[in-house]
Amino acid sequence: MKTIKRILKWTVGLILVVLIAWFEITYWTSTNDCERYAGVPANPMKAVVYCDYGVPNLKLQEIEKPTPADDQLLIKVRAASVNPLDWHFIEGTPYIMRAMGVGMRKPKDTRLGVDFSGTVEAVGKNVTKFKLGDEVFGGRTGAFAEYVCVREARAVASKPASVTFEQAASVPIAGITALQGLRDKGKVQPGQKVLINGASGGVGTFAVQIAKSYGADVTGVCSTRNLDMVRSLGADHVIDYTKEDFTKGDQHYDVILDNVANHSLSECRRVLNPDGKYVLIGGGGVNESRWLGPGLTHALKAMLLSKFVSQKMGMMLAELNHNDLAFLADLMQSGKVTPVIDRTYKLSDLADAIRYLEQGHARGKVVVTVD
Repeated sequence: MKTIKRILKWTVGLILVVLIAWFEITYWTSTNDCERYAGVPANPMKAVVYCDYGVPNLKLQEIEKPTPADDQLLIKVRAASVNPLDWHFIEGTPYIMRAMGVGMRKPKDTRLGVDFSGTVEAVGKNVTKFKLGDEVFGGRTGAFAEYVCVREARAVASKPASVTFEQAASVPIAGITALQGLRDKGKVQPGQKVLINGASGGVGTFAVQIAKSYGADVTGVCSTRNLDMVRSLGADHVIDYTKEDFTKGDQHYDVILDNVANHSLSECRRVLNPDGKYVLIGGGGVNESRWLGPGLTHALKAMLLSKFVSQKMGMMLAELNHNDLAFLADLMQSGKVTPVIDRTYKLSDLADAIRYLEQGHARGKVVVTVD
């Protein structure tokens, strides 16, 4: 028995030593391609890059303008929007992200932004659905720049004529997250009661409108100053979370779309119908712990609990694609969805836009214009 204990002790010790050595080597050898920005680009464009973690390290500088591949479009970006996703990458938090490939000491990918809108400036020889001058919107890493290349078959769609470039740029991540959360995870049906926790934020403002387009009876939870705005989006009922806790009310819901994760799962289950669905968006808000994050912990608990209860509980992350962008474009063109924009910043002021988003009080979306 003593021999077995000794073997186990040494085995555990050896594993710990290996893990520590792996962490040290990975951390100190972590690097990126920032050296390629040192020279003078032959065909320059302005873009935001960051070679180290942290908002103060954001830089607007000239880099090489991309050239579209055979199946790509070159988009002249007119506007982009900021998401909590961008903030997480800039800060490299929660830290578990770094160990999962984002970069231990330095960010591996030095370009930022996903949501964009703009005009097609060039197309590859195999592109058939778009032509020069087309107004489009979509998602592609590196959107905080004057130009971005995106594959025709991926996340890009025609911009509705009825919306501005700023409005279109606010849609991709937030709009698709709300759509997929309600339609695919929540399985929303006409007449069902749907609660949107965090109804005044980027995803929430889209979720209220999309749920109404599906014929649901929608309750939006927000702060006092946002009650009228959420009502104007079509919410049938609004709850001021500063005065009332929705988890202690008498109303029960078929679907809860939770954007903020500020209530325990047991509290949410109390007002969820026996066969209801709880959908946690992302990992919660930006105000998370810097290691694992309460949002991620909340999501893991929800997925585990779902195995033992009749209610479906889990987290979802958006998958950007052309079909859902086109679907949202139709909703905007018909007037069923109107993007809500809180503030607009210039590309050179991206750091200020990120700091504002980090406060967690944005009403709708924060947008960056690109001259």
